[in-house]
Formats: sequence, C-alpha cells, structure tokens
Amino acid sequence: MSNKTISWLKISGTCGIITPSVAFSCILLAIAYAPHFSWTDNALSDLGVMPNPTSVLFNLGLIVSGILAIVFAFGLLIFFNKTVSGRIGAIMFVLDCLALICIGIFPESAKPMHLYASVAFFAIFPLAMFLMTASFVLSSKHRMAVFTFSIAVFAAVVWAAEFLMHYVPGVAIPETLSALAACLWVAVLSFNMLRKPLNPDT
Repeated sequence: MSNKTISWLKISGTCGIITPSVAFSCILLAIAYAPHFSWTDNALSDLGVMPNPTSVLFNLGLIVSGILAIVFAFGLLIFFNKTVSGRIGAIMFVLDCLALICIGIFPESAKPMHLYASVAFFAIFPLAMFLMTASFVLSSKHRMAVFTFSIAVFAAVVWAAEFLMHYVPGVAIPETLSALAACLWVAVLSFNMLRKPLNPDT
C-alpha cells in the first residue's frame, strides 16, 4: 500500500472520528435552543424548521457532518478495494452520506424532498452494513463481521419496532438510536484506518 493511500486513509479516518462530534454537538445545541422540543413527540427533523438559531444549527450540522462522512466513505472504498460486496457497500454508504446532506438542505418544509432524503438515509445504512458484513466474512475478519452485522440489525430493528409497535408518538428516539449505531460503526472503522491502515483482505 502506497504512502499516498495510507495518508488518504488517515485523512478519512480523522474525518470519521470528527463526524459524530459535529453531528451530535449541533443537534444537542439545536435542542438547547428549542425548549418545546420533545424526545417522545417530535422528530429530530422538526428542529430544522424551528426559529433560528435552532434550524441553522441543525441543518448546517447535518450538511457539514455529511460532507465529513463522505470523506470517510471514500476511505472505505480503499479499505474494501478487493471485495465486490465491500465496494458496493462503500458506494451505498456514500449515497447515505448524500442523503444526510439533503436532509439539511431540504428541511421538513421542502416537501416531498425531505421525506425522500430521510427515508433514504435510514434505509440505506443497514443495507450498506449487510454488504460490508459479507466483505468482512469473505476476508475472514470475523469480529468485524459480527460487529457490523450487529450494527445493521440494530439500526433496522429500532425502525421495525417503531412501525410495528409505535412505541413513541414521534420518531426522534428511533432516529437517534439508529444514528448512534451508525456513529459507533464509523468511529470503530475510523480508528482502524488510523491505527492499522490495511484493507480487510490483507
């Protein structure tokens, strides 16, 4: 692996570590300026149409974190450069990042684009994880395979449970749980890129 490739993986890994901090810092700050926000009754996207600075913090935070996540995702393309399932999963992750950016660009008032972007973001992520799980299995990286599969199942189950049981009136909680799962996976892969920048087939 060339020094240029290793450098790019380290840049991607650094962006992957920064992404969750940017995303959740902006979301929590937006909530701090929205005293009427309810975790059980609202969706996180409701923050994007509330008066400033709430909407600016929320929407800009998603856009910036989505851009950082795309840089991380391009590192995934290098990381999974020897398995078809891994490359497809990495490309799907790039599309997921673009959906995140679109959620910030198209707030709830921008119908139906916001709905399409939101559904795409939460639906594409577990699909990308299942594909990358296959890549880890093919590469005999069993711990990462189990971890990635668990993240995919968790991200899918929180939404399946909401649709089947409707355990909260709003969707802020399943949105947050799914996003936290994604952030955990990104953080682990990012540290892997920084600590041992080798693709899973080496």
